[in-house]
Amino acid sequence: MQIKEVIQHLEVLAPMSYAEDFDNVGLLVGNKNTTVTGILVTLDTLETIVDEAIEKNCNLIVSFHPIVFKGIKKFNGNNYVERVVMKAIKHDIAIFAIHTALDNTYHGVNDMICEQLGLLNRKILIPQSGSIKKLVTFVPEKEADSLLTKLFEAGAGTIGNYENCSFSSNGIGTFKATTNTNPSIGEIGQTHHEKETKIQITFPKHLESDIIKSLHNNHSYEEIAYEITTLENKNQHIGMGMIGELPNEIEETTFLRHIKKIFKTGCVRHSSLLGKPIKKVAVLGGSGSFAIKNAQAAGADIFITADLKYHQFYEAENKLILADIGHYESEQYTKNLIVSYLRKKISNFAIILSDKNTNPIQYI
Repeated sequence: MQIKEVIQHLEVLAPMSYAEDFDNVGLLVGNKNTTVTGILVTLDTLETIVDEAIEKNCNLIVSFHPIVFKGIKKFNGNNYVERVVMKAIKHDIAIFAIHTALDNTYHGVNDMICEQLGLLNRKILIPQSGSIKKLVTFVPEKEADSLLTKLFEAGAGTIGNYENCSFSSNGIGTFKATTNTNPSIGEIGQTHHEKETKIQITFPKHLESDIIKSLHNNHSYEEIAYEITTLENKNQHIGMGMIGELPNEIEETTFLRHIKKIFKTGCVRHSSLLGKPIKKVAVLGGSGSFAIKNAQAAGADIFITADLKYHQFYEAENKLILADIGHYESEQYTKNLIVSYLRKKISNFAIILSDKNTNPIQYI
């Protein structure tokens, strides 16, 4: 198996097109045509991780965080980023980063946090906009059902938990085939009137190339008229953070101690207690201060995230509890998710969970 085939599997789990614009995801180091000897999965790619990959004969590192986030102008080994990239290149080890593509996936980072807490009725906290597109095309009436079936098979027509969604209307289409054409219906040089069906169908943006390919492969016209637009609808299955409910209410201090134990963190920094039990829980792995208002609006009793600054704790406004469990701690189970997923998809070489703790923050 080549690296590009592994990437195809990872793209199904977390399409790169759903990563945030500021992020740097995908194959950061290496050639996609390289044959894979083994995969090492980690949260961060450090020199010790590259050494572990060498020791365990893994020439592909799948990392949650990207080691290269900003542009690198020199490779002198003067900082840990340069040293990691140089060592990886020297030993022919590729590095793939998945980061916010997995953050924005329904069964991704935040779902893992919810799983550890046993939350029910989970929903995306901040659904992503601009991720649903619509195809409009015209096809002879007698071919409409057949084309729709093929578009459905390619992944079109999905809205939330509904599948095979479309809208069709009938009318008369006209065209005149000129010289150097090979029309499937009509005569060259004559205006032709054809009973046509106008098909309108939505699809997730990461499938656009598959949808267009299916359209061209299953449409009888030599020249196909179609348009693709981006919808304003929020995608309820793609986005940042998640919110759910505990099976039973839990007293505030008891719940804070519970998450401290679950996430094995040295401490939990939190805002003022409110004197009411915890039932509705919002989570966002990594730096999540931008979602405080969203957690409030969703009616969360507590918002679990990381990297909160001093003044941001005031934003709780006595409406919910803000709990900072640490960046590494909030994302630590992500690599287990990736390993479990890849092991189900690939069985012909080793997929190894790194045994290195890459958390740069220590507690006394």
